[in-house]
Amino acid sequence: MARTSERHARRDRGGGRPLDPSRDAAILRAALEGLAELGYDRLSMDEIAARARAGKGALYRRWPSKAALVVDAVIAWRDQFAPTSIPDTGSLSGDLEALIDAVPDFDETAKRQVGVVVGLAAAASRDPELRAALGENALQRPRQILGEVLARAVARGEIAADRDLELIPDLLVGLNLLRGLLLGEVPDRRFVRQVVETIIHPLVTAPATKTRRRGSASSAAGSRKR
Repeated sequence: MARTSERHARRDRGGGRPLDPSRDAAILRAALEGLAELGYDRLSMDEIAARARAGKGALYRRWPSKAALVVDAVIAWRDQFAPTSIPDTGSLSGDLEALIDAVPDFDETAKRQVGVVVGLAAAASRDPELRAALGENALQRPRQILGEVLARAVARGEIAADRDLELIPDLLVGLNLLRGLLLGEVPDRRFVRQVVETIIHPLVTAPATKTRRRGSASSAAGSRKR
C-alpha cells in the first residue's frame, strides 16, 4: 500500500530514528481485534496499545488519531482480499466480469469482520474525523477501481464521452453499505453481479436522451392542437 510505504519512510515526529515497520502489523491487528470486540466508540488508543504490547506514544508517532489508525487497519485487512486494480480485458463487459470475479468469497470469520467494518459507517455519522478518513481512504479504493474501468470504456468509445459518470462508483459502494447496514448481509459476488448487470452496465451504456426545454415542448403541444 502506498499509504503504508509512506508511513514506513516517516521518521519519529521528534526527529529521531525511522519508525520500525515491523510494529505496524501488530498495531493494525490489535486495532481490528479491539474494533471487533468493543466497537469503534468504546475502543481507545490505550486499549489498542495494550493489545499490541506497545506504548501509546508508538501509536501516535505513526497515526495522528484513533480514526486514522482504525481506517488504516481496515485498509490493510481489506487489501488481503480485495483487488487493487482490474486488468484491462479490452472491453467494458470483460472488465466488469473481471471486477465481479475479483469479489472475494469470505469465510465466516471474514464475514464477521466485514460486518464490523460496515458498522464503522454508523459510527462515522457521529464522528466527523472518522467520516472524513473513511471517505478519503477506505472508500476511495473501490470508487477508484470502478472509475478506472469506466474511464477505459469511455476511451474505447463504449460509453459516450459526455456521459456523467461521477456518481456511478458511489452507486455500487452505497448499495453494498446499505445491504450491510440494513440487512446485516455481507455483499457477495452474486449481489455485485446483480448490481453490475441490472443497474450499472445498462445505465452507462444506454443511449443518451435529449431533454427538450419546457418552452419548446409547450410550443410543440400548442402547434398540435391547432
